[in-house]
Amino acid sequence: MDFLPAIDLLGGKAVRLEQGDYGKATVYDDDPVRRAQLFEEAGAEWVHVVDLDGARTGMPTNTDVIRGILSATGLKVEVGGGVRTPEALAALMDAGATRVVLGTVLVRDTAFVENALSAYGADALVAGIDAKAGEAAVEGWTEGSGVPAEELASKMADLGFVHLIYTDIARDGKRTGIDAQAYVEMARAFGHPVIASGGVASVADLEALVAVADSVEGVIAGRAVYEGTLSVEDGVAACGGTITFSDAAARAVRPLSIEELED
Repeated sequence: MDFLPAIDLLGGKAVRLEQGDYGKATVYDDDPVRRAQLFEEAGAEWVHVVDLDGARTGMPTNTDVIRGILSATGLKVEVGGGVRTPEALAALMDAGATRVVLGTVLVRDTAFVENALSAYGADALVAGIDAKAGEAAVEGWTEGSGVPAEELASKMADLGFVHLIYTDIARDGKRTGIDAQAYVEMARAFGHPVIASGGVASVADLEALVAVADSVEGVIAGRAVYEGTLSVEDGVAACGGTITFSDAAARAVRPLSIEELED
């Protein structure tokens, strides 16, 4: 299971929002690139980056910072926020993003999503489903979509996605702990393990996810990392040694060989 410390960008700074509320932004670092370097030095292999300005306006505005992170580190970078045009997607892919998260367009522009999957392949894209009370939210969490989150997850699987981030908006940025069963249910609807996001507070939350690792390929942590209740070192250690997504996906589609069973 992968551990993905988060960098949420607002006005070029690393911040965290509480439940997606732009009026409740806490600035944690004026230098997001250096923050990414510190994550890497602490043992992280991934970083999850969100352009909050782009998520709200539909036009990515922190692309230069994202390029800086990509050029200054060897981290695998998962990035999203406001990716609603072919040009925005291409810019992030050209910059070297490992995976790009699509959100609002999952509901609003199926043709764009299908074209993106065709152009870049399923392993380079992530379906980002952010939900409150079971309903998928769009436009940087400012609007409800009217679409049940699990229904949307099932549709994304049908389109060909194999990666999905599920964020529990009610828990995001509050460090209230996670609901592991919610990710089990989302993985069941999606047909693949999911990336858990929202509410991670401590190693205990990661242990709860490790216990359902067949349903979870990774976990994103933000505020807990910045406020010291969960270190990157401990996060990486807690998530290590579980079944990987690629192994889980392979086992889901084919029988194990004798050699694999013996391993």
